[in-house]
Amino acid sequence: MKLHSSSTEKYQTVTGYDRSGVEINAQRFDYSVLVMPEVAPRAWPVAHFEDLKAEHFEAIAADKPDVVILGTGERQRFVHPRLVASLSALRIGVESMDSHAACRTYNILMGEGRKVTLALIIDSHDEGAKAE
Repeated sequence: MKLHSSSTEKYQTVTGYDRSGVEINAQRFDYSVLVMPEVAPRAWPVAHFEDLKAEHFEAIAADKPDVVILGTGERQRFVHPRLVASLSALRIGVESMDSHAACRTYNILMGEGRKVTLALIIDSHDEGAKAE
């Protein structure tokens, strides 16, 4: 699904997504990625939801976002609170949602000027996945 017909130069905007990847400012990423409005997207070493560890969230905490939007694949899944303890200790909220909703929500919050991080798990082997 395409979200925008043109990319923005100032901010990292989700411009499209499907089950096997995401486009940030029309650049395709087919692996899990961390996205912040004013920082170039970077690889996030999480191949599957089940691989999540506290260390993955500690890396996000170092960026000190206001909120983290966690895209968990084709369906919404929730992480155990102990995994996000480093974020909770800094009063950084974590919202889990399916990846499509996460991309849309990130764009809205980014457009409002919020310091948001999109932590998107790209797992093309996700059970029941289908292209949009």
